[in-house]
Amino acid sequence: MGAFLLQGCTHVAKPAEGDPWEGMNRDMMDFNDTMDRAIMQPIARSYQFIMPKLLDTGITNAFYNLNDVGVTVNDFLQRKPEQGIKNTWRFIINSTFGLAGLFDAADVIGLPRQDEDFNQTLAVWGVPRGPFIMLPLYGPSYIRGVVGRAGDMALHPLTYVAAFMGSGVGWTVTGLNALDVIDARADLLGLEKVIDEAAIDRYSFIKSGYTQQQDYLINDGRVEILELDDDIEDESLYEGLE
Repeated sequence: MGAFLLQGCTHVAKPAEGDPWEGMNRDMMDFNDTMDRAIMQPIARSYQFIMPKLLDTGITNAFYNLNDVGVTVNDFLQRKPEQGIKNTWRFIINSTFGLAGLFDAADVIGLPRQDEDFNQTLAVWGVPRGPFIMLPLYGPSYIRGVVGRAGDMALHPLTYVAAFMGSGVGWTVTGLNALDVIDARADLLGLEKVIDEAAIDRYSFIKSGYTQQQDYLINDGRVEILELDDDIEDESLYEGLE
């Protein structure tokens, strides 16, 4: 996502739809930023400080491995059987030889991580993305993406572990989910500084970057040249993204 946010620092693409909830979204973004500065950033910095790099990478890999279950299902839902088979093997290899995903053994043998989710599946099925919305704590999304998040939760293994096991296991799953959030936030600490320094309008910057990132994923890396506010199509901005 970093490449798209950096791209947005000088140009903001015109959205495909209007932004009927912009006022509410800006207020929610301010709330999220306040909560992030007060709670998440200090926790993420502490986590990054005390966590050895090798273990930090292993934890990130382990959560990616769990997420590969949903990625694989979405491959087949998007009619990508070859990629779905590869991701099935990726999950099996990393769950065994990769020690429950701590090591990305599959990447070493030519099975790189893919990024498919239910939001992308809905887009492939032709569901419109709807208005842009800034979600409490979660951040930027579109209405289709809200439904997509629910679908991703339904496809995540930890959802069923928490639902069908005892309360003790449920609290363990809650702790793992919290660790996942903290680990992901720590990985974005460097990007936050770039956004703060580069964005003229933080809201438009984040919205543009998020929108372009989603379009990039939905189109499997095939980027269309977007119409810019100054009606100049600078193709150099897109070099190297495919």
